[in-house]
Amino acid sequence: MSKDYYAILGVKRDATQEEIKKAYRKLARELHPDVNPDETTQERFKEVTAAYEVLSDTKKRQMYDLGSDPLASGGGFGAGFGFTDIMDAFFGAATQRGPRSRARRGQDALIRLDVELSEAAFGTSREIQVDTAVVCPSCAGSGAAAGTHPATCEMCSGRGEISQVQRSFLGQVMTSRPCPMCQGYGTVIPSPCTECAGDGRIRVRRTLKVKIPAGVDTGTRIQLAGEAEIGPGGGPAGDLYVEIIELPHPVFQRRGDDLHCTVTLPMTAAALGASIELETLDSAERIDIRPGTQSGQTITLYGKGVPHLRGVGRGDLTVHIDIQTPTKLDERQQELMRELATLRGEERPAGQFAPGQQGLFSRLRDAFNAR
Repeated sequence: MSKDYYAILGVKRDATQEEIKKAYRKLARELHPDVNPDETTQERFKEVTAAYEVLSDTKKRQMYDLGSDPLASGGGFGAGFGFTDIMDAFFGAATQRGPRSRARRGQDALIRLDVELSEAAFGTSREIQVDTAVVCPSCAGSGAAAGTHPATCEMCSGRGEISQVQRSFLGQVMTSRPCPMCQGYGTVIPSPCTECAGDGRIRVRRTLKVKIPAGVDTGTRIQLAGEAEIGPGGGPAGDLYVEIIELPHPVFQRRGDDLHCTVTLPMTAAALGASIELETLDSAERIDIRPGTQSGQTITLYGKGVPHLRGVGRGDLTVHIDIQTPTKLDERQQELMRELATLRGEERPAGQFAPGQQGLFSRLRDAFNAR
């Protein structure tokens, strides 16, 4: 090996990654071209940076310790034919590069809210509590302690990246990678905020008022723009989505915007007819049961269902009739029932039979026989 990278950084061969990083930062501050522009110092800075690139990478360091120089095929660090020059020559103007911002958008959040059927049908307002991240009041999102500010990175001079020149079939090609000192931000925080540890945000519990529109159903999501957590570095907040969960109702079953319920009537009311009162979601309705009503019949109350979420109008309310046959009769009731059966000629009913539901092959057979 032509170069002793450990000696260049001034560390032992068993130095830890933290010791290597610390040594490199110290030398980079002293030898950076912006501080010492002379050629001798620049060459020394290139050697220090090359040594750090090898020793800070676990695989490259293992190769070096086994006797191979991972940078032997490269041309070191310095001026040369830039990668951006190649892109300009073949594809036109290259993409503008620069440090990345510490401020990033916060994540979206989803919470579920249980509502009653009447609330889902006609809308309401509810207060909810959310645990979320907000801008740190001490540093206003900068991450720096009070009275201090983020400083320009000495290694990359605020560019957020460092460049490396390598040989290729096109000549010397310059590639760039994020600055290891500032992680590509272009700035460092010498004194992080003690309240947020440099993140620029803290977690608090907030109370929000949610307006639920009429006609929502289970699975409907209400978007509250900018009400989720603030992003790192005081970045913009994400959106909060409130997903509606409609609780079961003791009387009504919802199918889309239509409501269904079942009313159970005694046999006498079905035979003689009756008038009953039904409490709908918003009013009391009188339902007339016609004499001779059979079990399974339905009565529809138009416009008494759930309002349409998008558009005007409402669904319908369908009342299903269920006739209840008495199971226990006393002697007097049995006597009256026998008397009624005699009057109707039903002492020994023969019953009425009808064909059951036919299968596919039976229907095909009947169709061919009819020809």
